[in-house]
Amino acid sequence: MSNTKVWYITGASKGMGLSLANQLLAKGHKVAATSRSIGAFGQLASYGDLVLPLQVDLKSEESIAESVKKTIAHFGALDVVINNAGYGLGGALEELTAEEINENFEVNFFAVVRVVQQALPHLRQKRSGHIINISSIAGFAPGVGWSMYCAAKFAVSGLTEALANDLKPLGIKVTNVLPGWFRTNFAKADSIAYNQHQIDDYAYLREYHQKMNSMDGAQLGDPDKIADAFLELVNSESPAVNLFLGSDSFNRAKSKIEQLNLEMDSWKTVSISTDF
Repeated sequence: MSNTKVWYITGASKGMGLSLANQLLAKGHKVAATSRSIGAFGQLASYGDLVLPLQVDLKSEESIAESVKKTIAHFGALDVVINNAGYGLGGALEELTAEEINENFEVNFFAVVRVVQQALPHLRQKRSGHIINISSIAGFAPGVGWSMYCAAKFAVSGLTEALANDLKPLGIKVTNVLPGWFRTNFAKADSIAYNQHQIDDYAYLREYHQKMNSMDGAQLGDPDKIADAFLELVNSESPAVNLFLGSDSFNRAKSKIEQLNLEMDSWKTVSISTDF
């Protein structure tokens, strides 16, 4: 039990977050599990004092600050922060309203910023800890029909890589996790939003949305195996800054890198033509 840690997980009431919390608690770790509704944590009650259910509004700096304070007061420490909460947004850029765009960035990106800001004073003081931000393979190799979701996840990936550089001298490790498709509820209506305004010229995008919906229950990723991957990550002396999770994510990233290399070689002459 000496190697157990205190984990703070956002979006822990369903999907990947819930699977992760369950597996970590079963292994004896301590988990502060956050959600918009504290009533969603009934199935974690059997773990007793190992779990701290927290109702948190991720759009509120005060709510997040209070939850971090309660975590440290309850467990006496905070070791690993996992920014997992998020939701998909389908639709062409031209179809999306400012409200839809802003809400998606609030939850998928700015919530990450707020949580990290509130956790850093504690991690910085003890010169240790690990921040794991859940991006998406779409935040590296975007698909079709998810422009703003991809943009938000690209932002998460960029922030995470920059933080890994900034926080390394303080002993704080940072990892950007880019999952592929896992067999969770992410493809269901409560985790996916679609544009309300539709333009006929973008009807072809609906085919890609339907394809994703049809994958529900047939995804390659097993969410109950994520905890072991994360434990290997946080116990490593040299953890990955970017971890592609799932064979589909890994292979899609490899294809993107090959494509990028070919494009760079093709345009090398133009790239270097602007030098003095």
